[in-house]
Amino acid sequence: MKPGPAQEWAKRAAAAERAVADRHLRRLWQLPGTQLGVVGWPPTARDRAFGSWHYWWQAHLLDTLVDAHLRDPQPARVQRIRRQIRGHLIRNAGRWTNQYYDDMAWLALALERAGRLVGIERPRALKTLAGELFDSWVPEDGGGIPWRKQDQFFNAPANGPAGIFLARYGDRLRRAEQMADWIEATLIDPDTKLVFDGIRGGSLVRAQYTYCQGVVVGLETELAVRAGDDRHNRRVRRLVTAIAGHIAPHGVLRGAGGGDGGLFAGITARYLALAAAALPGRSAADAEARDTARGLVLTSAQSAWDNRAVVDGLPLFGASWAQPAEVPAGNGARARSADGAVHGSEAAERDMSVQISGWMLMEAASAVHPVSPPG
Repeated sequence: MKPGPAQEWAKRAAAAERAVADRHLRRLWQLPGTQLGVVGWPPTARDRAFGSWHYWWQAHLLDTLVDAHLRDPQPARVQRIRRQIRGHLIRNAGRWTNQYYDDMAWLALALERAGRLVGIERPRALKTLAGELFDSWVPEDGGGIPWRKQDQFFNAPANGPAGIFLARYGDRLRRAEQMADWIEATLIDPDTKLVFDGIRGGSLVRAQYTYCQGVVVGLETELAVRAGDDRHNRRVRRLVTAIAGHIAPHGVLRGAGGGDGGLFAGITARYLALAAAALPGRSAADAEARDTARGLVLTSAQSAWDNRAVVDGLPLFGASWAQPAEVPAGNGARARSADGAVHGSEAAERDMSVQISGWMLMEAASAVHPVSPPG
């Protein structure tokens, strides 16, 4: 299975972008200057009315719109990013914050990149979100930062993205290192070297979700770049090896269904691409980690592309990149929210999360493609 040349990956990313735009991007409540992603396709009336609010799915949509602009800068993409930010704020009742620290971290990351890389700056939003994430650090309670307010569950999916953001924002590098060190001391499986989900009441929650690995790769890579301490390189090398050995059969990142799980593998691909491009170090071990990360992204992307469905000439990605995608029908159970999580539709491909994840993967592959086409 060989990935295509550089230009082909860019074409595939552009096709994924068009698919999400055509099927999901709509004006919020007919308000001018707004946009959000409709959470299901084919959509229900509730979907079209934005009756379901999945804050963190929309944050990842914004982040991937930034990816697309970096691949191919266009004024129309800048406008989409502006509309997405405005739509998010309005749909979230005029606030940047909510009750979930992981949600706020994802939006903070997307807004920071939109400002730094595209020039669409929201300094007040970033200051507000940074304050929420910085002040939620509670080592006296066993954390880490918690998953949500007034909660005692401290997990990698909150601390990882929060740490990446704080490493990039202002003078908060030390707190980002504390988060990374807490994960290292608390959540690393001594057997597989993968990252456990979190701790609740002092007890490990031993699930090893794909995106737990991805956010820690991203955090440790960011710290390797900014802090210059080799402990961060060592952790990236170890975790990239563990991902390849345990959650990427035949080099393809494992899927996690629809709903929130639809985003997990795409997030991991994003931060593996960051490691492939940015992990510093001239040692053979650092070069091997970069090459392994790049290979995981490209092999996953080739498999996802090979297994896509095609609807009206545009790709539809599967929740598992190793299996053929199924085109969702208009019937079947829809995604539903319960206890702070979104459970997938009966046909996972219906969920916007799955399609953003596939698009995110194509953008990652476009960013890390080999300099020259493979033979």
